[in-house]
Amino acid sequence: MRQIVLATQNKGKIKEFERLLAEYARDIQVLGLAEFPNLPDVEETGRTFVENSLLKSREVSAFTGLPAIADDSGLCIDYLNGEPGIYSARWSGVHGDDQANIEKALRELAGLSDVDRGAEFRCAVSLVFPSGHQNFGLEIIEEGELRGSITHQPRGSAGFGYDPIFQPAGQELTLGEFAQGEKDKISHRGRAMRKIAPRLSESI
Repeated sequence: MRQIVLATQNKGKIKEFERLLAEYARDIQVLGLAEFPNLPDVEETGRTFVENSLLKSREVSAFTGLPAIADDSGLCIDYLNGEPGIYSARWSGVHGDDQANIEKALRELAGLSDVDRGAEFRCAVSLVFPSGHQNFGLEIIEEGELRGSITHQPRGSAGFGYDPIFQPAGQELTLGEFAQGEKDKISHRGRAMRKIAPRLSESI
């Protein structure tokens, strides 16, 4: 079975990607970073989602010797001039503290009407190949976006990150209330992954 490394410790992202990949290539095994405990932390020093995605996929591929796919994604709130953006996961000061990040977002928008609560989820996904691979040097990049708004209170316990306070445009539910498969169909990450997934089977 062919293998690919998904550059994340986030179990939610791994499961999400496995579901998406199953539509195109069931013979590709997805490995997470937990499989490589000696992998050094990758510093996300990029200034854009694309730059950070490439930093992660390049370093992970070089370390593991396997094709690697990485995403960088975040919430961009209109009223806050695009914040938290690339700092979404650590906006509250502690990386990956979803509850603290949600609380900060709600504080920042406290008192604003629905009209002023517009936001967008953005995602950049990159696929790179290790030295010796037939596609070494090739870097595949795809992006996805999802427009919506920030709710006044969290709703739903599904998903992760800011999902419970993000209501996609034209929908009545927050992403935190969507069933997993349904979220995949419309999410920013789902859109980016669906663009890149068909290319995996032919390139790995």
